[in-house]
Amino acid sequence: MLAAISIIISVLAFLVTVGQWHLQRVHNEKSVKPLGQVYFWDRDKTIAVRVVNNGLGPLIIDQLTFNKSGISYLRIEDCVDLDPTSYRRISANDSVQRVILPNSHLTIFETIFEDSDCDAYMDRVRLELSAISLNVNCRDIYDNKIGLERSFQWFSRYILKDTTNQ
Repeated sequence: MLAAISIIISVLAFLVTVGQWHLQRVHNEKSVKPLGQVYFWDRDKTIAVRVVNNGLGPLIIDQLTFNKSGISYLRIEDCVDLDPTSYRRISANDSVQRVILPNSHLTIFETIFEDSDCDAYMDRVRLELSAISLNVNCRDIYDNKIGLERSFQWFSRYILKDTTNQ
């Protein structure tokens, strides 16, 4: 009888230990989970698209895909008809992966306007960007897949206001 009680207590202790191990693993994964966001910047003579990591763990970007008119591109310069020297850009694909640390960002596209009379060119950049959407295939350090998607239609907000006022 005493041996049976000892065995039952041992089995229960083992089950509690396995349960605690599982909870600890889930907690560890959540405590280093990245939280990615596609972020737009359009002020102070700067237009930019960034992928921001607001989480606690690194965000590993495997691939960036730009979509325009139903066609997918791996580089943003294939989607816009702008002078390539007028903007900075970055790409990520199977051979070149990027890592975004917590509370940091990766600039996908950025152009800074220096001239005081650049409103027409800024509108052109906004119009070019507004026809694109971005898909970001990324993962965390535990290889959990994360997908981000955002349309760049946001950049057309000023252009739409200008055409409705005329």
